[in-house]
Amino acid sequence: MSATGAATGTGPAPEAGTTAELRARWLSGRRPKTETTLDLYCFAHAGGSAGEFVRWGGALPGIRLWAVKLPGRVPRQDEAPYLSISDLVSDLVEQVDFGQRDFAFFGHSLGALIAFETTRALRRAGLRVPRALLLSSMRPPPISTRRNVHQLPDDELLAEIERRWGALPLVVQEAPDLKRLALRYLRADAELADSHEYVAEEPLDIPITTFAGDEEDPGQLDWSAHTRSTFTKHLLPGGHFYFRDPRTQAELLRLIGDALATEI
Repeated sequence: MSATGAATGTGPAPEAGTTAELRARWLSGRRPKTETTLDLYCFAHAGGSAGEFVRWGGALPGIRLWAVKLPGRVPRQDEAPYLSISDLVSDLVEQVDFGQRDFAFFGHSLGALIAFETTRALRRAGLRVPRALLLSSMRPPPISTRRNVHQLPDDELLAEIERRWGALPLVVQEAPDLKRLALRYLRADAELADSHEYVAEEPLDIPITTFAGDEEDPGQLDWSAHTRSTFTKHLLPGGHFYFRDPRTQAELLRLIGDALATEI
């Protein structure tokens, strides 16, 4: 763990293990049925779990999909969550060798911000960076939003989250235990977002492709200032979780495949 995280208690305890053990701790994926030439690492939204993205793998020929598992979220829900993006990214870059072969990052919402900061951390460390950055439903930094959302009482926290991203699934709202668990994850991730301090650097030299639902703020699409390479944006039908509609998800995966095909 980074010295800051260890000193301030803003992240889990240091992790030890072989390279393979650390990858298994941080990453989830399914063995592909056909040969692949590129790894796509997916970063979930606030409160999200890795499993939602692992299922995409079969729809992306030639690409092996990995979902990043963060402490404090399923399936690592019994571990202490990170409360600082800088500590999270520092440990992730230190413990996971992303660059075993060509790779790209996809991130949705808070996951897009984490994917972006992980890319910049890899560059600062002189390590291999992703061939492409795919960012979904997240405003580009610097972000001006309400601070200290994570300190709100449960009902106000839920109202703010639903205002930004839409209502929790009905099955979660109607089950008190699930609702309490969801709020625990969301509060920790809200603190991640609240505590983030953007530090300006030179733009990236890799392509950035952005996605958002047409019911969202279109400002989430404009990450052009963060790359000196090609920039492409796509507006898809729906709200913050536009990709949960099967038809829109199929279109998103087609666009992802097209974007990465040009980079392989």
